[in-house]
Amino acid sequence: MGFGQLVIGPPGSGKTTYCNGIQHFFQLTGRPCAVINLDPANHDPPYECAVSVEELITLEEAQREFNLGPNGAMVYCIEYVSKNLDWLKERVTPLVAEGKYVLFDLPGQVELFNMHDALREVVAAITGPEWNLRLCTVHLIDSHLCADPAKYIAALMLSLSCMLHLETPHVNVLSKVDLMDKYGELDFNLEYYADVMNLEYLADRILDGNQDAIGTAPSPGQTMMRKKYGKLTRGLCELVEDFGLVNFTTLSIEDKASVERVVQLTDKSIGYFNAGGFSA
Repeated sequence: MGFGQLVIGPPGSGKTTYCNGIQHFFQLTGRPCAVINLDPANHDPPYECAVSVEELITLEEAQREFNLGPNGAMVYCIEYVSKNLDWLKERVTPLVAEGKYVLFDLPGQVELFNMHDALREVVAAITGPEWNLRLCTVHLIDSHLCADPAKYIAALMLSLSCMLHLETPHVNVLSKVDLMDKYGELDFNLEYYADVMNLEYLADRILDGNQDAIGTAPSPGQTMMRKKYGKLTRGLCELVEDFGLVNFTTLSIEDKASVERVVQLTDKSIGYFNAGGFSA
């Protein structure tokens, strides 16, 4: 039985930095680890890459061969991977046999999870019985979205959607919390955003707020839109709370205690026990 993580999140949320940091953390704590890059747009990642999708197909090849744009080429590449799962299995199986903990660095385009089946098919195969892998999905959300209530609610909806679509154990993470001071003062403390409770207060802030996320007064058009979609905003908040699935842990990748907390949560979710503990 092998163990590992599926690392997902919107572009810029810190997936590659996370994989690099976790790999370094595992090296210090004595846990053998292999990172598999399944993001065709992630060229020359900083981490040591055991397997890369670019060995199978590159984004540039898809663009050139089929005259596609970047997003279309990304979709094609993931579809190509879904049709060549034997290629991936042949490379991952030996890593698992060696006892390595595997990290899958996945693309960040939201539409791959919500509008296309290919990536979900890849995830379903990897987590299926033939691969003998227990994987936890780590969903990274940039913590700066907490500074904008509307963007934060959108992030909640994205997190909920991914949890329902992928059907794997999930750990949702607010990343880059060490940079929060750069984005101004939050309406509520960070624990409020991590716990995802009492979202009606956030809806009130959106509908009644006199300032936008950067502290300037809203335009008449913005005020009208807030009123027009007020019922929708409250409905989305109620939907997230009714499911009761989404909450977050926080992460500063440079902070050992923060990284250790995330690792402990992922280990617990898949039943991984590391006899060596976390001591370096």
